[in-house]
Amino acid sequence: MEDELTFEDLDLSPEVMASLKKMGVKRPTTIQQKAIPLLMDNMSVIAKAPTGTGKTFAFGIPILEYLNMDVKFVQALIMSPTRELALQITSELKGLARNIKGFRVASLIGGQSMNVQKEKLAKKPQVIVATPGRLLDMVGRKFVDISQIYTLVLDEADEMLKMGFIRDIRQIMALTPKDKQIALFSATMPREIQDITWQFMEGAAEIDVMPKAEDHPDIDEYMLECPEKDKIGTIMRIMAKEDLKKVIVFCNTKDQTSKVGARLAANGLSAQVLHGDIGQGTRNRVMDAYRANKFDVLVATDVIARGIDVDDIEAVFNFDIPKENELYLHRIGRTARAGRSGMAFSLVAYKDRDRMDEIIRYTRSDPKPYEL
Repeated sequence: MEDELTFEDLDLSPEVMASLKKMGVKRPTTIQQKAIPLLMDNMSVIAKAPTGTGKTFAFGIPILEYLNMDVKFVQALIMSPTRELALQITSELKGLARNIKGFRVASLIGGQSMNVQKEKLAKKPQVIVATPGRLLDMVGRKFVDISQIYTLVLDEADEMLKMGFIRDIRQIMALTPKDKQIALFSATMPREIQDITWQFMEGAAEIDVMPKAEDHPDIDEYMLECPEKDKIGTIMRIMAKEDLKKVIVFCNTKDQTSKVGARLAANGLSAQVLHGDIGQGTRNRVMDAYRANKFDVLVATDVIARGIDVDDIEAVFNFDIPKENELYLHRIGRTARAGRSGMAFSLVAYKDRDRMDEIIRYTRSDPKPYEL
């Protein structure tokens, strides 16, 4: 049956299979089962898929399988709306390609020194992961040539549209070969994205993946009815009861993250805050400290969540219930990475009940009541 594909069925190289095993990735998610065979068959693909469903491997594995290690030009270009996502994709590709001798990937993102990026390009990477503005800047300065690529990936195309990158994307399309393979991933398909698919992707295969809870296999999901004023105390009691040392607390607004971070710290927990107004340098320092276990609780908004790729996060708390259904899956997907298990707790105040019910219907998840 089509939905029972394993990685063995996908006819992957021993190098990629060994990396998947080392990362503890046992079975392909729905998007991987559907996209990998098509992309390996040199088809272009339009995939409607939410974040947190395993898209990076869905396009990353076919790219790695077809790399030509004997040529010096850029073979694959992956476009991302945000720096955080670009860095996350780069890190996942490095993990996947750990057994491919000579593999190089460079990320070209704003907020990072051009000279550092020039040095990376001098090493002749086969794959580039970039944000649109910085890529066009580097192409304009003749630091990078994308005129011979085989594959172009547009990840989170709807986010790129929201951020005003649609003109840049058209320009990038024009600078790359006409006969390239294109993989476009988008959680929604607004009119402007459809226009791009009609203009540049005639004959592409279309995939529509509804998020499924089983694409996050080892997460125990819990739900607690909890008045707003008791949420901080509840988090602290759960952390003590479950002996949790590394968690993320998600809030819907920058303002809320600051308040929650301050209240957790006032109660003796070591907590740091990340939101969109915090500069790239500080973000990197906070994330490095978090990876090194220098503090216990990271309080973050969804903007930042896209770039949080840390293997050993034990639990995720939804302090605020997310405003969009897909964000729920994306948030809980921060835990149980690299073959580990994890926990997700949603703190549901009276006003959140309808929102939570809709999330459960949409994601087909089944959070259990948690007894404190």
